[in-house]
Amino acid sequence: MPVGPVTVAAMLGVLSGLAAPRIARSFPPHTPPAVASAPAPVGIAVVGAVVFGGLAAARWPEPALPAFLLVAAVGLVLAVADLTSLRLPDPLVGAAALGGGTALTVAAVVAGTPGRLALALAGAALSFLLYVVLALLPRSRLGFGDVKLAAVLGLPLAWLGWPTLWLGLLLPHLLQGLLVLALLATRRVRRDTALPFGPALLSGAWLAVLLA
Repeated sequence: MPVGPVTVAAMLGVLSGLAAPRIARSFPPHTPPAVASAPAPVGIAVVGAVVFGGLAAARWPEPALPAFLLVAAVGLVLAVADLTSLRLPDPLVGAAALGGGTALTVAAVVAGTPGRLALALAGAALSFLLYVVLALLPRSRLGFGDVKLAAVLGLPLAWLGWPTLWLGLLLPHLLQGLLVLALLATRRVRRDTALPFGPALLSGAWLAVLLA
C-alpha cells in the first residue's frame, strides 16, 4: 500500500469534509426532512479521510484517481445536503459530472484508452435509464435527484468495468434496506417516512470501487 499518496489523499479528504457542511448550507431544504440531523464537521472530516484514503489505496497510481477523488469531494457535500435537507442540488450533481467527466477524459488521453471513456459514458447512460425506470415504479421512493446522481456515479464505476457498475448499482439498495430495517426496528421512522437515498448511492459506489 503506497503510504505517501494515501496519507496525502486522506488529508485532502479531511479538508473536503470540513468544507462540506458549509457548502451544503448554501442549499436550504424545500421540505424539512422527518429524520435528519446535521452531521458534525469532525465526523464528516473523518469520513472524508476514510473515503479519500480508501480510493488512493485502491486506485493508485491509476491516471483516473483524480476523477474518483473529485467525485468523492462533491459527494461529501451531496451526502450532507441530502441528510439535512432531502435534496441533491442540481449544481452539485452537475459539478460532480463535469469534474469527473473531465478528469476521466484526461485519464483516457494520458493512458491512451479512449475505449474506457466510451465505456464510462455508456455506463452513465445505462445507470440513468435504469434509475428512471425505478423512479417511475409505483410507490417508488427515488427522486430524480437520485436518478441524476446515479448517472454521474455510473461514469467512474463503468470506467472500471461492467461488474463494478452492476455492483455499484446494487449495493446502495442493500445498504438502504439495512438502514431502513434498523430505523424501523428502533421506531425512529414509519414505513411512509421519506429518507435520503443519496448517501447510500455514494457509499455503494465507493465500496464497489474498492472491491473492483
